[in-house]
Amino acid sequence: MEIIKAEKAHIQTIRTLADEVWPETFKELLSPEQIAYMIEMMYSELSLEKQMAEGHQYLLAKKDGEYLGYVSYELNYKGTGYTKIHKIYVLPAGQGTGVGRLFIETVSGIAKENNNTGVSLNVNRYNKAINFYRRMGFEIAGSEDIDIGNNFLMEDYIMNKEF
Repeated sequence: MEIIKAEKAHIQTIRTLADEVWPETFKELLSPEQIAYMIEMMYSELSLEKQMAEGHQYLLAKKDGEYLGYVSYELNYKGTGYTKIHKIYVLPAGQGTGVGRLFIETVSGIAKENNNTGVSLNVNRYNKAINFYRRMGFEIAGSEDIDIGNNFLMEDYIMNKEF
């Protein structure tokens, strides 16, 4: 398996992965309307280009010519000394194969190389991935509700992993 840095040329690949991962990941947590709204909000070509221009780095996992997932992160998020993982998603068929672990380890290594003191992420308070993040060394540091528009709310835990 290889991890590659995504460039603008990979935007369609990221969008295609999101279209497959999101409905499956959130089918029991969010309405179909909210899933569609969030995919469009975060994964339109314009949105992805803007994220990349603002410092979000995307990595893709690839095995045997197939993309398995993506992670995006931002070093020294808001001057906190933490690297923020904005997105981390693995195709259902790739879950349990070590892709998520490899993403966390890769981003953690990059964060350390850039003198960040930890990694932070948000996760839906009802997402079963919380257990995975705990196994990876993350702890719940707080919670927040984020109004994302269109009468939709993200109800998240903030999870941190210290180095």
